[in-house]
Amino acid sequence: MMKVTITLKKDILQFVDQYAQGNRSAYINTLLAEHRRQILAAEMITSLKQDAEDAEYQAEIAAWDSVVGDDINLIHN
Repeated sequence: MMKVTITLKKDILQFVDQYAQGNRSAYINTLLAEHRRQILAAEMITSLKQDAEDAEYQAEIAAWDSVVGDDINLIHN
C-alpha cells in the first residue's frame, strides 16, 4: 500500500470521521473501491449494449457460434 496526503474540505472530513469508525484510510479505500466497481460495471454494460446494437459484430459472433461444436481443436490420441 502507498501512503499519500490529500486535502479535504472540513465538512467532508467530518463526514468521513462520522462513518470511518476510527480508520479513515480503510473507509476511504472501501468507498473508492466501490466507486471503481460501479464505474467499471457501468462501462461494461455500455460496451455490451454497443456490441448488442452492432449488426456486423453480431453477425460475426453468429458465424463463430455456428462452428463452436465442430471439434476442430480436439486432439485425438
